[in-house]
Amino acid sequence: MNFPDYDDSTAFLGEWGPFQRTVFILLCLSIIPNGFTGLSMVFIGDTPAHRCLIPAAMNITDEWRNASIPLDEDDENNFHFSKCSRHRMDIVKNYSDRGLLPWVDVNVSTIPQEGCMDGWEYDKGTYISTIVSEWDLVCSEDWRAPLTSALFFTGVLTGSVISGQMSDRFGRKKVLFVTMAIQTVFTSIQIFSPSWLIFCLLFFIVGMGQISNYVAGFALGMEILSPSIRDIFSTLGVCLFFSIGYMMLPLAAYFLRDWRMLLLVLTIPGFFYIPLWWFIPESPRWLLSQGRVKEAEAILRKAAKMNGVKAPDIIFIQTQSRENAGRLRTYSLCDLVRSTNIRCITILLCLIWAAVSIGYCALSLNTSSLHGNIYLNCLFSAVVEVPALVMAWLMLRHWPRRLSLSLTLSLGGLVLLFVHLIPQHMSTVTLSVVMLGKFGLSAAFAIVYPATAELYPTVLRNTALGTCSMASRIGGIMAPYFIYLGSYHRSLPYILIGSLNVLSGFLSLLLPESLGSPLPETISDMQTLPRFRKRHCFWRPAVRKCEEEHESEHF
Repeated sequence: MNFPDYDDSTAFLGEWGPFQRTVFILLCLSIIPNGFTGLSMVFIGDTPAHRCLIPAAMNITDEWRNASIPLDEDDENNFHFSKCSRHRMDIVKNYSDRGLLPWVDVNVSTIPQEGCMDGWEYDKGTYISTIVSEWDLVCSEDWRAPLTSALFFTGVLTGSVISGQMSDRFGRKKVLFVTMAIQTVFTSIQIFSPSWLIFCLLFFIVGMGQISNYVAGFALGMEILSPSIRDIFSTLGVCLFFSIGYMMLPLAAYFLRDWRMLLLVLTIPGFFYIPLWWFIPESPRWLLSQGRVKEAEAILRKAAKMNGVKAPDIIFIQTQSRENAGRLRTYSLCDLVRSTNIRCITILLCLIWAAVSIGYCALSLNTSSLHGNIYLNCLFSAVVEVPALVMAWLMLRHWPRRLSLSLTLSLGGLVLLFVHLIPQHMSTVTLSVVMLGKFGLSAAFAIVYPATAELYPTVLRNTALGTCSMASRIGGIMAPYFIYLGSYHRSLPYILIGSLNVLSGFLSLLLPESLGSPLPETISDMQTLPRFRKRHCFWRPAVRKCEEEHESEHF
């Protein structure tokens, strides 16, 4: 079956009626939990100040108890108690029993050292507990903390692969609500984790649900809302509400210093989304792509009633067309690499998504390492996204997609390259530059979603978004280890992140331009890369003929 342009066929609904406003608001509200779930590791996985525990049962004098922990010198020539070693307690106990005084009768620096045989004691000034302090993920076990974040993003990666195809096959609405349920239920179970291993397993599943409902909700809104509303939905809509969830995280963490109580409070909002099932419709555009014309028309007639307009007797005029005979077939990941044009577009977008994700996630997760109050730093990191999203919306309205994406990526990358030039004592300047980098990358993240969705046809849109999101999550998996490199050199993470995003800014200029173009419905409707040749091939018995023609350039 062949159908006229979807946007033309549904123009009778108007641009911004009660139906569109309801869908817009409800889908945006469904995004809020993603903001605080995805970045909760900033607080629940932070490492408090710690040092080796000296058991109270060890009967030594106060002088020797204070001298039992050696002093280490940091890069700024400041001394602090060692986090991972102490002086041998059998020798210290012997000196204490003999009545000798440290530094008076004994040169303490000559006493051999040992590991924290009795565990660690953690500073309670910032947190009551985190997963790090509960399961001692420090010193020789400190690799487990970044691995925890990496496993979450591995779950996000897995969800990206699965949900895109499931959404294109079974519908946007079903996947949206199933994955919202997965995220809420498994976060609830995570609160009762008895060990780090169980916590990570559950965190992996939470990650699967977290990205899946974001992508499904985004695709649903892009397909239901009218062209003039899509830009604001993708920026000041879903991205802004993600940032609202992000802003709620440091506020909740400030009052809830125990990681289990924090997760409990962050889980509760998920249960209030159950009634939305009866208010959020399936995508008529997706139903149409599946040949379910009557269901699509039923939704649009109900929408027309909400908007107070009359729907035509026949909304979609169907005509036979051999060109669209394959419209009802099932599409998969293989279709994203089947032709040279779509393969090149997919590879470029995957590289760009991975780079911007590394930068965004690393800067977001690294707020605990910046100078100053961790709660304020996290709040600043969230608040800076609001003007970034406003800028992204304005750029999407007036500027070409390629130029907008290139400028924001280059801005975020370039400023981060200057971090290593700032003296260490100018911590406020460093914080400001890092937040400017976060500003640029937040805007780029808001632009890359609609830019990607506009390039792919309806039959592949969610699969493509899921695949690009998969590439993004590979970047997310790598992000904690970019932060970890900071333990070797303070500026190394910023140099790497900045270089990657500047390179991505140049790559984005190679993409087709989609500003002002209708959403493609089939693969044949897709735009081509500039100066790209497209082959039109057909078969005859024992003969294959291909005609080559130059595609018009899209700038």
